[in-house]
Amino acid sequence: QGGFTDSFRYLYPDKENAYTWWSYMMGARSRNIGWRIDYFLISNRLQEQVNEAVIYPEIMGSDHCPVGLEIFS
Repeated sequence: QGGFTDSFRYLYPDKENAYTWWSYMMGARSRNIGWRIDYFLISNRLQEQVNEAVIYPEIMGSDHCPVGLEIFS
């Protein structure tokens, strides 16, 4: 893994159907048929400092949605 961790998967290893991208074709977003291709990768040294990793599928404006990361300093 090159010393990096997917922050969302670190907190939610079993979470399904959490996507950040949907095709504009055939109503993919409304049917939640997508891919999770937007990430916050963090150094493995910071894993214990991750408080929250969020996907915001309700925010429209693109075929992608924003992702958020909260870490303790």
